[in-house]
This record gives sequence, structure tokens and C-alpha cells, in this order.
Amino acid sequence: MSAPNNPYDPVQVAALDPSALDAAVAAAQAAFAAAGDLEALKAARLAHLDKGPVAQARREIGALPPSAKAEAGKRVGAALAAVQAAYTERVSALEAERDERILVAERVDVTMPTARRPHGARHPIELTQERLADVFVGMGWEVAEGPEVESEWMNFDALNLGKDHPARQMQDTFFVDPPDGGLVLRTHTSPGQIRTMLTRTPPIYVVVPGKVFRTDELDATHSPVFHQLECLAVDRGLTMAHLRGAIDAFVHAMFGDVKTRVRASYFPFTEPSMETDFQCHVCRGAGGTDSGCRTCGGSGWIELGGSGMVNRKVLIACGIDPDVYTGFAFGFGIERTLQLRNGLSDMRDMVEGDVRFSAQFGMAV
Repeated sequence: MSAPNNPYDPVQVAALDPSALDAAVAAAQAAFAAAGDLEALKAARLAHLDKGPVAQARREIGALPPSAKAEAGKRVGAALAAVQAAYTERVSALEAERDERILVAERVDVTMPTARRPHGARHPIELTQERLADVFVGMGWEVAEGPEVESEWMNFDALNLGKDHPARQMQDTFFVDPPDGGLVLRTHTSPGQIRTMLTRTPPIYVVVPGKVFRTDELDATHSPVFHQLECLAVDRGLTMAHLRGAIDAFVHAMFGDVKTRVRASYFPFTEPSMETDFQCHVCRGAGGTDSGCRTCGGSGWIELGGSGMVNRKVLIACGIDPDVYTGFAFGFGIERTLQLRNGLSDMRDMVEGDVRFSAQFGMAV
């Protein structure tokens, strides 16, 4: 920087010369115009705007006498404004070019089908239901279905459930309006057995899966809507031994090589009736309070469901001669089977619709 002037010996400052300022402005404009992208323009700005001749001239104003500072300040300000305007114009042009390139390079055709499809998963209840049915289809049985809205006769009377039976009361059954119209939401899949016996001639071997409804509160072990699978066989000479064999085949297919046992019970639609337990597939029947098995609660056994020989009154109601044919039936809950096979503790996880729950099972159980 030049030394300050004094009133007696003024010093000429070359950077403040009008021709030098004009040349600096022209050089800055040419450098900005030649910049091909924003990085190049940034370098040109440093060379001509932040640290260039015009910036140098502005610092030299302090070397002038007071009488010359005003005029020099105007010349430097005008030059600086011209350089700034050239830079701003070029920045706008380069940013517009960059944005246009981005729009072209990153353009997406929203009408094209996307390939980013999440992997789906069938609901585990449906998969378990199919697996259960496949066990019996493999033995030569057929799958039968029935409506979810049933007549009271199909749901109760034909199954030997009298008018005074507790299951026919409002606290257990959903009645379809009007309440005395004779229609209910089926409380079990047994009406499918009645429909089959009414429309087919023995021998009959069917498995009836489906959704059923009862007035239960939703909690960890109960649901007002759940699924059952019932099996019915009607033929000449069927005995309890055939029933035990069918149950054992099912248990072995679902839980492995475990033992079963039966306990006497009562159901209106079977006589004799029994409850079936199978050996815990986790602790293998070890049982005892020290086993620590949460699946069977330390008992070593797990309750499967009810079964028995078809009651003569049910066969007669369906037009089948009980002196010629005998039959057996048994059923169990699909949700319970799913819980036992996969160690699930809360039934609400199955019905709340969280896809993360279904995704765990993929396409097979």
C-alpha cells in the first residue's frame, strides 16, 4: 500500500486510475463469462471480486488526500458494482443450467410400473389351516365348506343341542336380526358336517375348516372370531380305534412323534365322547414342576380337543341309518394349533393385522 499523501507532495496511486479500473472490470467480466460451471465461477470470483484489482483499489483510497477521496470512492464503487453485477448474472445463468441438467438426469416417469414391490406373506392362520387340511387330504379325505350364517336347526337341533342347551343362549351366540328369525353366526364348523351328511351318501370322509363366532371378549387366549377344523367320517364298521388312528396321524403330522391319551367327556353330538391330549412336543412329556416348560405348564401333556363317535340322533336327523353306518368326529382350534407350533402367547397378535407379524412366517409355516 502506498504511503499517505500530504498536502504538499501528492502521490499518484496507479490502482485508482480510471483506465486501470475499467481494465479490471473488463477482465472480471471476461473471466466470469468464461466460467463453464459454478466451481470455475467461484475461482474467478476469488481472483476478480474478493481479491482482485478492484478490491485492491478500494483499499488504496486511504492513501489519498481528503479532497480526492470522494471522487475516487465513486469510481471504485461504480467499478465494484459492475463486477458484482456481472458475477450475479453469471451465477444465475449457471445455476439455471445446473437445475435443468438435474431435472433431465433425474427425471422419473411416474407412469412406469415400479419394480420395488415388497415381499408379501400369507397370513399364518390361513397357512396353518391349509396344512391341517392337507394332512387329511393326503389320507384320501375331502375338504367341505359351509356358510358362516347358519340356521339354528343346522347349528343346534341337528347336532342334538336341545332348546334348553346353554350354548343357545344370547351370551354365547350371535343371533342375526331379528333374534327370532332362526339365523345365527355359526358357533362351530359342525354344521358343515350336517350339510355333508344331508347331501351325500356314505362312505363320507370330510374335513371342514372355517371361521366361527362366539360372544367372547378379545384377550390373549380368546377371540369372538376364530377358526376351527372338524373332521367327520361315516362308513360301515367304524370304531373308536379308527378315531384314535386318525387323531394320531394328525398329531404326528403337526407335532412329530409324540404319544396321545384320551379322557372320557361329554358332547351332545357324540356318544361316547372323549377329550384327547398329546405329549408335549417341547419337553417331550418330561413334565414336573422342575421342567420349566411353559408350553405344557409342567404337566407334560397338551389338550387337543373333543372327539367321539357320532351320536345316533345326529345320524337319524341327517337321514343315515345308525344300524348300518357308524361315524366319528373330532375338531380343534386352528389358532391354538398355530400357538402351540410356534410358541405364540397372545392370540391378539394374530388378528390385529400387523404385517410384521405375518412377515415372520413368509410363505410357509
